[in-house]
Amino acid sequence: MDDLHGFYLEDLQVGQTASYAKTVTEADVVLFAGVSGDDNPVHINAEYAEQTMFGQRIVHGMFSAALISAVLGTRMPGPGAIYIDQQLKFKAPVHIGDTVTATAKVLEINQERRRVLLETVCTVKGKVVAEGVATNMVDRRPV
Repeated sequence: MDDLHGFYLEDLQVGQTASYAKTVTEADVVLFAGVSGDDNPVHINAEYAEQTMFGQRIVHGMFSAALISAVLGTRMPGPGAIYIDQQLKFKAPVHIGDTVTATAKVLEINQERRRVLLETVCTVKGKVVAEGVATNMVDRRPV
């Protein structure tokens, strides 16, 4: 099972980063609306969305948050880590067809509590669309 585990606490260093990128499709938005129950017309109704300040449909903000979860759960700290907390601010809209890159950067490691504080940022073509800070609980390396 050790080959299924991500980074251990001892493997992480302040400044270490990992990323995950995904191009958002029409199917992603429709499926996310179905799974989350968030069928706000700004996400799924083009005629409605055209009348909003965005002028077109926008992707759910929490879709970007889900990509942060993908980084933390699959890249760094990776499998075995527990996502404890996330503070997040949405800075700009994401549209269907955009490629969102979610990046996590280790800010602080608390060895005693097994907590890792990470800066979390989502970008589209270098523009920040969401940013925040996450806390993960990370296993120590087995003895």
